[in-house]
Amino acid sequence: MELIKELPDVFEEFAEQRQKSFLAIKELKDRGVPVVGTFCTYFPVEIAMAMGAATVSLCSTSDETIPAAEKDLPKNLCPLIKSSYGFAATKKCPFFYFSDLVVGETTCDGKKKMYEYLGQFKDVFTMELPNRQTKDGLTLWKNEIIRFKVYLEQKFHVAITEEHIRNAVKIQNEGRVALKRLYELMRLDPAPMTGQELFSVLYGSTFKPDRSKIPGEVNAIADRVEKEYAEGKMLEKKPRILVTGCPIGGATEKVIKAIEDNGGVVVTFENCGGAKSVDRLVEEDAEDIYEAIAKRYLSIGCSVMTPNPNRIELLGRLIDEYQVDGVVEMILQACHTYNVESLGIRRFVNDEKHKPYISVETDYSQADIGQLNTRIAAFIEML
Repeated sequence: MELIKELPDVFEEFAEQRQKSFLAIKELKDRGVPVVGTFCTYFPVEIAMAMGAATVSLCSTSDETIPAAEKDLPKNLCPLIKSSYGFAATKKCPFFYFSDLVVGETTCDGKKKMYEYLGQFKDVFTMELPNRQTKDGLTLWKNEIIRFKVYLEQKFHVAITEEHIRNAVKIQNEGRVALKRLYELMRLDPAPMTGQELFSVLYGSTFKPDRSKIPGEVNAIADRVEKEYAEGKMLEKKPRILVTGCPIGGATEKVIKAIEDNGGVVVTFENCGGAKSVDRLVEEDAEDIYEAIAKRYLSIGCSVMTPNPNRIELLGRLIDEYQVDGVVEMILQACHTYNVESLGIRRFVNDEKHKPYISVETDYSQADIGQLNTRIAAFIEML
């Protein structure tokens, strides 16, 4: 058995998508296309798409600007928040620079206070996210989505029709289906690709301004992976790892590397950017499209929700469907919601699914790579 050799160029193309998008966003700006910067999986992208805007993620994943951010923000704050603020304050993030509007959600306390400071540099629209997935929470979130739609219409002098929204829903759903098809190939054992290769597509797709192109490009990759797997091109059999926890990207990809450099293979990502962001679709034929969008996004099982049964449901399903041998949870320093929830996740994985579990707390520096390798190597050896 061997690792697929014909596909690295395709995976590398997606891995480099963030850098390529810098120029693409500038070209859109030059053509007068509005650009909306976003921070979270809860962002209802269909509403911005319906007005013809390009959307781009502003969550920064490097420690480059953290020293600058710490001049204004506490040192014991989540690195994602400090990095994002630092790139905005230092004007080192082209995506932030070219954004006509920044949209945040009241997820964690650190983020929502950081948005207040971002308002010094850019127009910021903050959506009030409920912290409970209840009927009242759904009503609140639906109203916030409508409030966002009205704000866009007033700010950009456009009319967002229901037809535009339903068309955007269809395009976004097609992208979710294609990404889900690709990562579901990791149910195969041995795995058809590395977790890093899979992640490069999942993460890179979030930086494609033209979302209508995602289904075709991702399905083409899935077709090739299926074909070459049938021809016997696959990984050697290795311990199968599920990664959960905080968002991964950039500096924190060191966790994926530590797993796969030490004998494991990441077969599924539960966290943001993985299954959590594409597992559910918006009901396209719903009578009330705003409520349908609100239901889809509010169902995301993030640790900011209390209680958070949807995370447990998805986690359990992935453990079974992907024949997982062990679970690795990556938690960013000072991410209190994920850190506190890790006890419940460990109990679920150990006591109900009877699988080994390890949590690793990290930041955006490279200082802990040796420790990460040591701990994860021991965990995988135990499997």
